[in-house]
Amino acid sequence: MTSTLKMLRPALTGFVLLSAVTGLLYPAVVTGVAKTLFPFQAEGSLIEQDGKVVGSGLIGQSFSSPRYFWGRPSATAPMANNATGSGGSNQGPLNSALTDAVKARLDALKAADPQNPLPVPVDLVSASASGLDPHISMAAARYQTARVARERGLPVAAVERLIQTNTEARDLAVLGEPRVNVLKLNLALDKAQPAH
Repeated sequence: MTSTLKMLRPALTGFVLLSAVTGLLYPAVVTGVAKTLFPFQAEGSLIEQDGKVVGSGLIGQSFSSPRYFWGRPSATAPMANNATGSGGSNQGPLNSALTDAVKARLDALKAADPQNPLPVPVDLVSASASGLDPHISMAAARYQTARVARERGLPVAAVERLIQTNTEARDLAVLGEPRVNVLKLNLALDKAQPAH
């Protein structure tokens, strides 16, 4: 019995020490460093307006009014942009459900702006891999500019300036493409002209 305890003591001591280091100390240090160096990101990149949190810069939101820019479709369940259900639809290009969904999205875009001669950018009809993408491409923003300007009674040039102001550059100047955060752009639109 004594020899068994002698053998178990180092294993249990190691288990307790490693649990304390990896389960308590390491997460506390990483959280402290993140909150010190990147406080906005560490707190969820929350976007506030008039002292109230209206969303996160990291998670898309659904906009369906023609007065607003629309983001990428979301494939999350049971509702769109559900952070707990992050993931793509995993539907292949030959899947009839995907074909039907893309057709419905194209029809909605065309119905909202029937005179638009521009080709519909793919990111306006297809969900991202996470289903939560808060950004649209510059092409997707340009596609919607005339509709939003018309619906709000704003000059197209004013809406284009808002797009440029809210354009995010490539990460580290080389990764990805310039993009627009839809929530930030729509909040800027509301400041430019209050919704009626």
